[in-house]
Amino acid sequence: MKLNKDLVFFTGGGTGGHIYPGLAVADELKFLAAANNYNIKINWLGCSKGMDKNIVEKALGPDGKPTVDKFYGIPSGKLRRYFSLKNFLDLFKITAGFFSAFHILRKNKPALLFSKGGFVSVPPCLAARFLHIPVYTHECDFTLGLANRINFKSASCMFVSYEETKSRLAATDQKRVLVTGNPVRPVFYKTNPEKGLAFLGLKSAPAKPLLLVLGGSSGARQINELVYDNIDFLCENYVVVHQTGLLNSDDKRSASLSEKYPECYKPYNFIYQEMPDLLSAADLILSRAGANSIWEAAVLKKPMVLVPLCGSGTRGDQVDNAEFFRSRGAAEVLLGQEADSEHLKAALTKMLSSDKLASYKSALEKLTQGDIPAKKISEILFGKIKE
Repeated sequence: MKLNKDLVFFTGGGTGGHIYPGLAVADELKFLAAANNYNIKINWLGCSKGMDKNIVEKALGPDGKPTVDKFYGIPSGKLRRYFSLKNFLDLFKITAGFFSAFHILRKNKPALLFSKGGFVSVPPCLAARFLHIPVYTHECDFTLGLANRINFKSASCMFVSYEETKSRLAATDQKRVLVTGNPVRPVFYKTNPEKGLAFLGLKSAPAKPLLLVLGGSSGARQINELVYDNIDFLCENYVVVHQTGLLNSDDKRSASLSEKYPECYKPYNFIYQEMPDLLSAADLILSRAGANSIWEAAVLKKPMVLVPLCGSGTRGDQVDNAEFFRSRGAAEVLLGQEADSEHLKAALTKMLSSDKLASYKSALEKLTQGDIPAKKISEILFGKIKE
C-alpha cells in the first residue's frame, strides 16, 4: 500500500491529558512543514463520545488556523486493570473501534500515525500495524500506562518524558525508546501575562499573589473541597482563580463565594484558549499532578502545590509525577492523608516566602532546559515523512 506523504494521522483521547500534548506536536509539525514548503494535513482519530471532538476541533495553532484538518470519531472501550463486567462489554466497543480505524486508515493511507495514548488509541495503533503504517507513540507519565504498553508493540519508536521511564524497560525495548520530555503547546512559550490579567478583569497585577487552582478539564472534587473549606485563609493571602471543572463543579457554592469575595475569588468551569496567558500571570499553582498540567506550569517556571490522584482507582501515575517534581525541589506535594486543610495552609504559607519561590523557580529552570519536546518530536516525524 502506497502511503500519502502529505497526510498524518494523530490519535489519543478520553481526557485532555491525552489530547493537548498531541496538539502540541501537531502544531510544531505543521510549522516545520510550512517552513520547508511542505504542505501537511493532519487528521485525528478520537473517541466518538465525550470531549475529544470538541477539544480537537476548537484547537488553533499559533497562526490562528485550526491545528487539525479533520476529526474522525470511532467507538471506544476502556481498558481496566481490575475485574468488571464492563470489560466484557467494552471488548465489543474496542473491536468496533479497530474495524472503524482500519477502514479510515486504509482509505486515507497516512504517512504515519502518532499516538498520545489513552484507551481510544489502542485500536488505531493496532489497525496501523496491520496496514504497515508506521506508528509512533508518546508516554507523558513517569510510568507507562496500559494503553501505551499495548501500543508500544506496534510502534517503531516510543517517546518518553523521563530518562527513568526508559531505564525501567528491558534492554531490547530501550532500543525503540527516545527521551524527549513532555510536549507542551507552542502557545505556552509565547505567553502574555497582561492578557491573562485582562481575562480576569484586572488592569494590573493584584497586590496579593495570584493562585491558580486546577483539577483537570473535568475538575477534581477533592481540590474543590479544599478550596471551599479554606476560602477565608486563601482569600486573606491570595487572589484565587479556580477552575472548578466541567463535571465536578459546585456552581452554586462557587457563585456564593464569588459574591462574598468578589475581588479575591474568581471561579470558572473550564478555561482553554486563555489558559497559557493566565498561567503566565499566576504566581503559583495548586493542581492535580497530571503530566500535562505540571509540565505546562514547569515551562512557565510556576511553583506548584500538587495534590496527586491516588488510591485504588488509579495506577499511581500522578503520585510518580508529583514525587519526581518534589525530588527535584520544584514542588510541594500533599499526598493521601496529607491532602487536608492543615497541610494545604502550611504549603501555601511557605510559598509566600519570596526566597522559597525563587528556589522553586530555579529548580524548574533546570528541569526545562534544552530542546522543546514538541519541536524535537516533530523533527523526527517530519524526517520520517520525507524518507
